[in-house]
Amino acid sequence: MSNPEDTAPKQENGAVAAATAPPAADVESQTTAATGFGVSEIVSRWRREDLLRRRALALRGCGLILSLLAFVVMACNKHGDWKDFDKYEEFRYLLAIAILSTLYTGVQVSRQVRELSTGTSMFPLRKSAIIDFIGDQILAYLLMSAASSAIPMTNRMREGSDNIFTDSLVASICMSFFAFFSLAFSAAISGYKLSTQSYI
Repeated sequence: MSNPEDTAPKQENGAVAAATAPPAADVESQTTAATGFGVSEIVSRWRREDLLRRRALALRGCGLILSLLAFVVMACNKHGDWKDFDKYEEFRYLLAIAILSTLYTGVQVSRQVRELSTGTSMFPLRKSAIIDFIGDQILAYLLMSAASSAIPMTNRMREGSDNIFTDSLVASICMSFFAFFSLAFSAAISGYKLSTQSYI
């Protein structure tokens, strides 16, 4: 014969368990809310990444155009006698960096256009972010270095005589500076993308 005292705790424990267990409707609503929150976070992240890709493409496109202009203006700046960029080391350096920047930004723009059109990446995301960050940093530094080295000689020439040769030098230097700013902002975006990559 069972003892009433033995059954009492069991009933009390059952009552306590029933009291502490959340209703099924609450569990379903919490699950739905968590799922909705996760989906919205994923969608917003995709939109943010797509916006960053498009901004990086626009900045590199500007860098390509500006680098090409700096290269063409400097390469065509030959007017006889001393008015020849090829006679000065600073201007040859600026031309070389403008060519290098044009090639780099051209390759990057074509790669990004292909990735946006096909939806597939040529490299893994982490490796692509590292390449973009390092490449943008190096080219931005070289453009700033080349433009800065050409300024003192250009200023000395403009003090003696201001003509089409010196005006072309100034135009090429300005294009290099603008290309530097484009790649510097692109490097900032590349750095942000690199910092958000998972390393686990």
